[in-house]
Amino acid sequence: MTGSVHVKDTVPNHQDLLDAYTRVKPFVHRTPVFKSETLDQIAGCTLYFKCENLQKVGAFKYRGATNAVLQLSETERACGVATHSSGNHGQALAKAAQVNGIASNIVMPNNAPQVKVDAIKGYGGNVTFCEPTLAARESTLKKVLDQTGAVEIHPYNNYKIIAGASTAAQEFLEQQTNLDILLTPVGGGGLLSGTCLTAHYLNPNIEVWAAEPKNVNDAFLSLKAGKIIPAPSTPTIADGLKTSLGSRNFKIIKEHVYGVLTCTEEEIISAMKLIWQRLKLVVEPSSATVLAVVLKNPALFHDKNVGLIISGGNIDTS
Repeated sequence: MTGSVHVKDTVPNHQDLLDAYTRVKPFVHRTPVFKSETLDQIAGCTLYFKCENLQKVGAFKYRGATNAVLQLSETERACGVATHSSGNHGQALAKAAQVNGIASNIVMPNNAPQVKVDAIKGYGGNVTFCEPTLAARESTLKKVLDQTGAVEIHPYNNYKIIAGASTAAQEFLEQQTNLDILLTPVGGGGLLSGTCLTAHYLNPNIEVWAAEPKNVNDAFLSLKAGKIIPAPSTPTIADGLKTSLGSRNFKIIKEHVYGVLTCTEEEIISAMKLIWQRLKLVVEPSSATVLAVVLKNPALFHDKNVGLIISGGNIDTS
């Protein structure tokens, strides 16, 4: 396909992760780690919150987009980048492209929140609208790629994105050296697979778990079946996680993740409120799944040092 990147397409190794960390470091925020004694008491374990909601563009996605954009050749840079996205990845790619002086083309569903459309345009992204179906997104993106010669940067099923996402966990392990468990939300699997690789290479004693809404429990079912089960179209407040796992992501996840834990809509809302009240942090529902599953499974986390990656804070306040 027009715009494909001609690079080795293999799972990132230890050196790839370290290179990604060095590469993105000057461009991303070193996000803080928050704690709450009250939440520790409620959960029966020691919780450390890695605040990627305070990352540029309000989500960890900026790490992967930056890592991918910085590795483009001069020829590829001249043609720009493209993706389809209804939210955080589109914003992250547009911003990373703008910082590096290259064009970005973002295909968005015509029902995407106006605040997200405005953000992408604010970062200099060229927005093309399509019908809100995966088929329409993909066919529209193909037209954009054919017209522009741009490089497609997939939101998660891309090893450069995965290596970029891993830098959140690498940074976390520098800040907090005593973690027993790392927990991330899972949608397409970019953050989870990057976190799995980080633990595997840097501290194999750490268990990596994932959190997912019960309404879209495709990662839970996929791990159980040993093959990718597509995400159902059930509604969930955690709209950032309504995505099926990527093939590259699943390859890593099934080898390294300890398990996927699910939570109900009510449990997500309750956890989101607790984070707002106790940590004074604005987090999106997808991010709150990590606390929701800890509170739901107290025996699993009892007396452990648990690192939770808060993936983003882009919430439609209306």
